[in-house]
Parts: sequence; C-alpha cells; structure tokens
Amino acid sequence: MAAVSFELNDETLRTIEEIGNHMPGGFYIYRAAEPGDILYVNRAVLEIYGCETKEQFKELTGFTFKGMTHPDDFSEVMDSISRQIEKRVERMDYVEYRIIRRDGEIRWVDDYGHYTETQEYGGVYYVFISDITEKRARMETDIAMRNAVIEALSESYHTVWLINDVERETFSLYRGDISGITPHGLPNKDALKQLKYSMAKDYYIRTTVAQEDQERLQRDLALSNIVHMLHKKPQYTVTYLRTMEDGSARYFCIEFAKLNMPGGKMGVVCGFKDVDEEVRNKIAVQLQLEQRLALKEQLLEQETYRKQQENLITALAADYWSVYYLNLDTDEGVCYQSHPEVVDGFKVGEHFPYLASVTNYANTYITEPYREEFLRFIQPASIQEGLKTNQVISFRYMVSRKGKESYEMVRFAGVRRPEERVGGIAHLVGACFTDVNEETRRTLAQSEMLSNALTAAEQANKAKTAFLSNMSHEIRTPMNAIIGLNNIALSDPEISEKTREYLEKMGSSARHLLNIINDILDMSRIESGRMLIKKEEFSFSKAIEQVNTIIGGQCRDKDLDYECRIRGRMDDYYIGDDMKLRQVLINLLGNAVKFTPSGGSVTFTIEEGPKFDNKATLRFIVEDNGIGMSPEYLPHIFDAFSQEDSSATNQYGSTGLGMPITKNIVELMNGHIEVESEKGVGTVFTVTVTFGRSFRQADCAPAEGEIHPHQMSVLVIDDDEIACDHARVVLGQVGIRCDIATSGETGVDMVRVSHARRELYDLILVDWKMPGMDGVETTRQIRSIVGHDTAIIILTSYNWEDVADEARSAGVDSFVPKPLFAGTVIDEFREAFKKKNVNLLRDKAELKGKRVLLAEDMLVNAEIMVMVLSMREIDVDVAENGQAAVEMFRDHPTGYYDAILMDMRMPVMDGLEATRLIRAMDRPDARRTPIIALTANAFDEDVQRSMQAGLDAHLSKPVEPEALFETLETLIG
Repeated sequence: MAAVSFELNDETLRTIEEIGNHMPGGFYIYRAAEPGDILYVNRAVLEIYGCETKEQFKELTGFTFKGMTHPDDFSEVMDSISRQIEKRVERMDYVEYRIIRRDGEIRWVDDYGHYTETQEYGGVYYVFISDITEKRARMETDIAMRNAVIEALSESYHTVWLINDVERETFSLYRGDISGITPHGLPNKDALKQLKYSMAKDYYIRTTVAQEDQERLQRDLALSNIVHMLHKKPQYTVTYLRTMEDGSARYFCIEFAKLNMPGGKMGVVCGFKDVDEEVRNKIAVQLQLEQRLALKEQLLEQETYRKQQENLITALAADYWSVYYLNLDTDEGVCYQSHPEVVDGFKVGEHFPYLASVTNYANTYITEPYREEFLRFIQPASIQEGLKTNQVISFRYMVSRKGKESYEMVRFAGVRRPEERVGGIAHLVGACFTDVNEETRRTLAQSEMLSNALTAAEQANKAKTAFLSNMSHEIRTPMNAIIGLNNIALSDPEISEKTREYLEKMGSSARHLLNIINDILDMSRIESGRMLIKKEEFSFSKAIEQVNTIIGGQCRDKDLDYECRIRGRMDDYYIGDDMKLRQVLINLLGNAVKFTPSGGSVTFTIEEGPKFDNKATLRFIVEDNGIGMSPEYLPHIFDAFSQEDSSATNQYGSTGLGMPITKNIVELMNGHIEVESEKGVGTVFTVTVTFGRSFRQADCAPAEGEIHPHQMSVLVIDDDEIACDHARVVLGQVGIRCDIATSGETGVDMVRVSHARRELYDLILVDWKMPGMDGVETTRQIRSIVGHDTAIIILTSYNWEDVADEARSAGVDSFVPKPLFAGTVIDEFREAFKKKNVNLLRDKAELKGKRVLLAEDMLVNAEIMVMVLSMREIDVDVAENGQAAVEMFRDHPTGYYDAILMDMRMPVMDGLEATRLIRAMDRPDARRTPIIALTANAFDEDVQRSMQAGLDAHLSKPVEPEALFETLETLIG
C-alpha cells in the first residue's frame, strides 16, 4: 500500500475538515486503539446519526467509534476489521453494522475503512459510511424470495446438506430430519456431531453404506474429487446402495451442485434422494436386455464357429492326400477325403474297419525298413498313449508305388484337447495322410552337406589350434630376441642417426608383429580351452588405477578428454581374475582411444549392480565420440578377423582379433558384453561381470594420535556432480562428513564462510580440470584465506606431473587419481590428519595486555563484553557507533589497537561501512589489524558481506567466550 500523501496532525486536520464538509457522504477519522476516539466527523455523518450539531453527536456516541456502533455489533465489527486489515496488503476493510440514531431508530450503514500509521496519533482509520437500511430491506426481501424458490426446488430431496467452504470443510444441514422420525434422522443427527466434512463422510459411509459400495464411495465422495468434478460440469450425481435399519438395502443417490459463496469461496449443495425403485427397474430392464443380447451373440458365435470349422477343415485337407475320422473304441473309420494314389481306395463318406484297412495298406505299399515300426505306431493303444500329452503325433515312412519310392507321413490328432478328455484318453481322432517326399529328400540332402562341412571345419580348426598351441614358444622366442637385440643396438651411442632411425622403425614393426602374434595365440588358447580364469582376491581400486594410468597417458598423447566415473558403492576387494579384467578394459578403452580423433572424449563408467549369494555384479561402460560403426557391421564386430573397413589395418593398426578375444574372456568370466554405435557419432560398450565378494575392507583405522575420520569435515570441489556424489559415498564409508561445491568460485566462497565462522575444513579435495577457475588457482585462493591450517589434495584423472611444481607452490599437499577409492586415498587422509594435528598444536598469541577497540551501541552489551575480555586481562576502548570507531582508530597511533570487535547494526554508521572506511585508510595497520564481526545475522550471505567489507572473522551473537578468545589468539598471532 502506498503511503498517504501527507501526515495527519492538527494542521492537516483543519484541511481535512474543510474538504470533508463538502463531501456528499459520511466521512470520519478515529484512533485504532479502543474505544476508537473520534478525531474528525463531517456534516453528513451527523445527519446519518440524526444529530444537528457536533455536541449532540458527542452526547449520543461519546465521540468514539464504539459509541457509534450498535452494542450488539461492536465486537464482531472490530474482529472483521482486524482480520481484513491483517490479510490485505492495501490495509482496507469493509463492514456492515447497525447504528442507533438520536431519535432511537435503528439503521444499517456500510463502512469502507483504511488503516494507516501517523506519528502524532498512532494508528488511525479513515472511514466512509452511508445509510443502507432501505438497500438491506430490499436485499432481505430478495433473499426471502430466493429461499422460497430454493425450498420449493429442494422439496424432492429428503435431505439437503450445504458444504459452506471446501477449503475449511465446514458444512451445515439445510433441509432434513434430525429427530429420528424418518430413516434419515439418525444419520443426519450423527453427521452434525462431526467437525469437518471428511469426518462426517467417513462416519456416514462406515455406518450406513453397504459394504460393497464403501470403497468406491470413499473415492467418489472425497472433497477433492467433488471439487474436480464440479470444475468440469456444474452438477453431477453419485448412486450407491444403503443399508437400512431393518437390514434391507436400498439405492440412494446424491446430487452435487456448485455454489459461489460470499468472499469468493466455493460451496457445494448435496441433495439426497431415495431412488431404489427407479434404479431396480433400470437394472431389471438392463438385465433383460443383456440376456437377450448374450443369447443372440451366442447363436451368432456358434454359427460363425461352425463356418470357420468347415473352412478350416477344407483348408487343412487341401494339404493332405486323404483324411479320415476314427473311433478307436469301435475300430470304425469314416472317409472325409479319399487317397488319389490308392487303387480301390475309400470314397468320401464311406465307413470302414480301421485297423484291418490300415494294416492292409501297410503290407501293400510301405517298404520293408519302415513297415514294422509303422504298424506299431498305428495301433489304437499306441495312438492313445502318444495323444495323452500331445495334441498331434506323426510318423514319416517310405512307400513303393508303381516301381517308385517316395516319402509319406501320417498324423493323428485328438478331437478334444488332452486336458478335456475323460481320463486323458483319446477315443475319437482324425487321421491325415500327406506326401512329404520332396521336403524330406531336400532336408536329408542339406543335413548331409552340413554334417560333412561341420566335420571338415572341426578337423581344420583342431589342426590350427593344435599347431598354434604347440608353436607358442617357438613363435615368441625369436620375436623376443629381435626386440631385445634391437633395444641393445639402440643403446649404442656410436650408431649414426640414419641407423637409429632404421632401428626405431624395426622396433616399432616388431612390437606390432608381436601384438598380432599375442592376439592369435590368445585366440588359440581360448579355442583349445586352455585359457583359465583365476579366482583370487584382488584390490579393485588398484586394478582400476592401473587401467586409468595406461589409458590416461594414451589420451594425453592424443589430446583426448578422459574421465573415469563410479556410480554406486564398490567393495574394496573382489574375488576373480584381475589380470583378465584389466585386459578386457584396456582392449575396450584402447580401441576407444584408437578410433577417436584428436579433440574427442573417452568416458569410462563403473556401475554397481545386484548383489546376491556372496556375489556382486559390476557394469563397465566405455563410451567415446569417435568414428562409430554402421548398423550392418555391428552383428559381426565379435567375429574373428572382422573389420568394417579394410583400410583400418593400415590406418589404425587393427588385426580384427581384439574384440573376439575380449568377448571370449568376458564370457569365460561368466559375463556378457553389449555394443551400441552410430556412424560418425561414437560407440558404447557395456561389459557386465559377476565377481565373488571378499568382504575385506581397506585399512581405514586412524593411527595413534590422529584425528578420527568421523571427527573430520571435508570439502570436495568438482564441477562433475556424479563425481561429487561418488566422493560423498566413498568418504561416507569411512565416516567422514563431506560438503560439496561444483565450481572453484563456490568452493572458495564456502571456505571463506567456514573460516570466518572459525569452522575450518580439515581436508579439501579439489578437481584439477574445472571450467573457469581450475584446481591450482582454486588452491591458491583458498591458501590466501586459510593459510596452512587445512590440507588440500588435487583430484585428477590426468598426469599431474606436468603441473606438480606449480600446484605445490600454490599450496597443494598431494595428488590422488580419480575415481576415488577409500583404500586408495586413506594414506593421503592420514597425512592430512597429521598436518591438522600439527596445526592444532601451533603456538597461540598471548592476550594479556592486548588492546581491543569495541564498537557497540548497546551500553549493556558493551559492559558485558568488557567484562568478558577482562577475564584475559585485555584492555578495551568502547565506541558507541561505527563513526566513533572510525574516528578512534584514526586518532590513535599506528599499531595502537591489536584487534577491533565490530557490531554490525549500529546507528549513525553500521559496522560494514565502518570496516570499509578503516580498511581504506592510508596507514600500515589499516589492512592488517584484525576486525571481527559481532552480529546476530548468521546466514551465509551475511558472512559473505562481512568478508567483502574486509572483516577477518564473523562471530554470531551470543558470542561464546572461548570462541572469541580462540579467534583473537589466532588472528592476533
């Protein structure tokens, strides 16, 4: 609310009186404090109250707002005004109340008030009033008419409830019996005992609604659902089954309608009706219609099913020479489709004896090798045994007809499914005979070819594997000699530069050839089954550190960004083959480096998987943004000697064996490998391996005399949020509390705040590579704040030797490779603890005889602080505000004050401004004299402002003496 344009006082009241006398409506001013003394009324107010003079008005009202209001209305009017003024920003209120005129007549007025503060009169109300007696009479007549209409409309409901305010859940009974005369009286009476709608709803449903509808009605009658439905449409109905007192059940409905209540509130009208007869009639009609519809659908379905069966039989029979229906119990058969190749065969519809007819067919046409087995297969007992568990059984055999041999097949199928038969026995079956000669001869030919090819391939593969396995030593021995002699020759200082160049090229080619030989021999060992996977306990952190060292160096040489991340909580030790694990990871990461152009990135992510039965599953994800692979090549990436581009051998030195070896090793480790790639975008390999759990933990116990980990506080500064989360998990494993900053600037600010509060971090871990301010510069700025009180360690996945000297000169104590492992960094933590212990034992300044300037405007606070400082025999000069503190510091010689205690909130000049002026003075001690903030403002932003102004520390009131003395000892020393 904007301030009034002038201040209310005796002089301005005369102006208001002149203006108010020309107003057509009533206007007056009164004090806010009860009883509300009148400061001014205009002529129109006197007329409203039936007074001719101000003296008559004073006699009538006592010249107070309370006297102007009907005694029965005053308390309610004041409460309403107070609530409105408190809630409204513009501090306006509106009320209607009765007054008693001088002639005794009671009239109604409306009151528009505005509250404001004045220096001379305190809180006052400016009020405009007018007589609304006739207006209210018309309104009441209109309301009476509306009530009559509502009463007529609600006649059809036995009960009508009104939810007055959906937010406060207030409700009332608008129409209904509560005497218990009707079946609705008792529920209404009980509902009125509830405090809120939701309580009444729960009670009504629990005691009145039929069990089967209670759960649904709880949802439908929830106030949130009612409001939601009424926002979509102005009214709707819910029907339910109610249990009556005599145990019977009747259908009722509730019709809901939305109401706009005074004050912008939403109300709801709930009308209850007995609709039992109507609903049951509808149900009966609906049931009759559903029965008729179901019967009609059943007939249609049967007719459709019959036609489908006929069509299906016709379609299936087209693939058979002959089809028969057999009753195995009576040995009777019926021909559905005749056999065209059988002389004197059965005609369609002809009945015949089953077993004798089929036996005669077998003896006439089936060749000797198949005849006996065929006759056993077609026996009724054999058919029934086969069809116990199968829907169809079949037998393939050879026939000789007109001097030509060919293959046929007979199939028997039960008329019913096995689970539908009595006792599971098939009594009625269908028999189908079909020609399978061409299909069978083609299958036999293919099988023979595949068998011959497989035999040849196995023999060749065995020969190759045996040769390579046996020649392993013979192949490696000369290669080692070549490489060794080449290195010896290169060490000769007397060889010419040209010869050295030849030897270096020979050495490079020899090492490349040895890599190819090693890959080939690895493949031969895998294929021969001679490669074994060890199950030994190994340090997971050391294995990953070795991989990162190798790949990190390759990435630096090729100008690639390399990052290793860990998601989840890893064990310190696992049981498995760490050498094979490293070989797999180096193969995949090496390929990522090889096929990623300079300036790209390689990311290595390790994820925690499920743990079960003393086993742990880990996922290793290798991702690059290199050249990628096409979808057509991906299915062949793990084939031996497979390459998408034949030029890759020359360009990248690829043999095509790395991926097959990797896949085989992963599978030998009871894992699997997946690959996703897109040409020109990059590749992602995911390896999932299961290791045994060792449950051995890295030695995290603090040595004697060291600070315990749970007593430490650590700050991690890293722009990678995932790395921050991982650091919090790893440090939490050894009980270390960890704060996080995602940039160098944020980390410096957090250190500055903690140092100002004298809550120093024991250890700060800083990422080297960060945008904006890198780890070295961050360390340099932190050292300028904390000195050597805190140990700082650089985190990096790069080779830190390039910046080791610069980092140590900036204040870095040590380096730790990423990702963090508790076992890997514990030694560095211990060194940090030792440094911290040394700092804790440093010499402190003697405070006796020191002189302190105290800036404090509160006399009592100043006296208390002087007494506290005197406990350590400190001399104190007191300044009553910031200006006085600046002048006292200026007027005393250089070095006179050893420290300044500065209150932040003081009259004339506050502590921040005083500190700025002192720091700006042109004298040697203006910058070095410690200035300590004393304030109740303890938020980080307050500390930041203190530091920016030049204060050295920030102590929150009430100040603990020991904290004050420790701060003075540290800063003065």
